[in-house]
Amino acid sequence: MTVVVTGVASGIGAGVARLLRDRGMVVIGVDRREPATGTCDHFVSCDLGHAAPVRELVANLPAGIRGLCNIAGLPPTAAPADVLKVNAIGLRTLTLGLIPKLADGGSIVNLASFAGHAWRDNVELINEFHGVDFDEAESFCQRHAVVTPHSYFFSKQYIIAWTLLNRWTWRSRGIRMNCVSPGPVETPILQDFVATLGDRVEQDMAVMDRSAQVADLAPIIAFLLEGGSSWLRGTNIEADGGLASHYAVQPSGLREL
Repeated sequence: MTVVVTGVASGIGAGVARLLRDRGMVVIGVDRREPATGTCDHFVSCDLGHAAPVRELVANLPAGIRGLCNIAGLPPTAAPADVLKVNAIGLRTLTLGLIPKLADGGSIVNLASFAGHAWRDNVELINEFHGVDFDEAESFCQRHAVVTPHSYFFSKQYIIAWTLLNRWTWRSRGIRMNCVSPGPVETPILQDFVATLGDRVEQDMAVMDRSAQVADLAPIIAFLLEGGSSWLRGTNIEADGGLASHYAVQPSGLREL
């Protein structure tokens, strides 16, 4: 079973790639930077923030891929247009490009975030973004005042909505798409979130008993590639230690047991 994993140089992507290899899968890793030895079976360097490298990547990847894990992403400290290009446009372009090369019954897993949980509040903007390509990201940000850190929030809102919208797009071939939304995770970019979002990140971490570790999330992503998850289609798994549930019940009027 061959699986493509983006963002393998560090963090969640590296952890997922190593776990999949341990489970006997052949992992093709994608990143701008080369990962540590043993992370994946084959490595392809690619900047997912530009159209030409993504097209070249799609052309060079083999047919018969059984799984695609879209994990690469930029933190909110990056320029807003770059965040949208990598986190959303690059993910969408790579996924759509690889559909003809995916095997029937394949699985696509997108890494979203708790930051995208309010996607329903941005439906109009999400609908407009469906038609935005790499060279239009800057003007989109300017036109809609998408600035730091909102660019990150919007990119994850879009990923969740796009995943839900494609719940049955490739049903005739048995190809399914789901996403995973972590809360704060102990990765090299956690400090980027603290620097940008400040009190909000600290507030979220105070609600939880601890931040997530990569080892908490990698098995969930791996499960979404396997046969036992075949009836999950267009699902957003909130793998956040109860964070989303906490904020969901606060204004609901539910009383504590």
